[in-house]
Amino acid sequence: MRVVIAGGHGKIALRLERILAERGDAPVGLIRDPAQADDVRGAGAEPVLCDLETAGVDEVARVLLGAGAAVFAAGAGAGSGVARKYTVDQGGSVLLANAAERAGVARFIQISTMGAGSPPPPGSDEVWAAYVAAKTAAEDDLRSRPLNWTILRPGRLTDEPGSGLVTLADPPLPRGAIPRDDVASVIAALLDTPDTRHRVLELIGGGVPIDEAVRLVLFR
Repeated sequence: MRVVIAGGHGKIALRLERILAERGDAPVGLIRDPAQADDVRGAGAEPVLCDLETAGVDEVARVLLGAGAAVFAAGAGAGSGVARKYTVDQGGSVLLANAAERAGVARFIQISTMGAGSPPPPGSDEVWAAYVAAKTAAEDDLRSRPLNWTILRPGRLTDEPGSGLVTLADPPLPRGAIPRDDVASVIAALLDTPDTRHRVLELIGGGVPIDEAVRLVLFR
């Protein structure tokens, strides 16, 4: 399956690209900097230069034509200010969803964050508050669409090696951490499980193997 991944040079995206390529899928990583292309190729994906802050919907839709799924893994990243939380974390997701609809790509997985869906606690840093607000708005937009969407809210991300053991459930889950390796593996499993459509799922470390954790949410 051809899978188009926005934020194709991100830490989760590169891990996901490796997983998909190794199992025979055809990942495509959208990047904004040509210097990132070799890293994306090294992960087994096709790099496509497409800046979601400046691209139009037709440009993105052309990349999506023929894909089986789209994954929104983009983010403004550490060190970015309030404005880019809205242009990337919200605006980029809206653009990718618009393009998916235009290209006829129904399956859409959005990486959000734990904390989205609720106002940030009083006294939160303004950049964090903007990040949560942007992710919440992106979720709200996606839920309004006829796409077969799944929203994944991971907890605090780490670069520790994945354990393959997680807790995946409808919100709310207690706060917790999750290796990026395991987030990528969960996304790959969700791509294989279309019956998780129209679900918002939270993800932290736990004790359940990933494939089993994904199967279990189908019965909740």
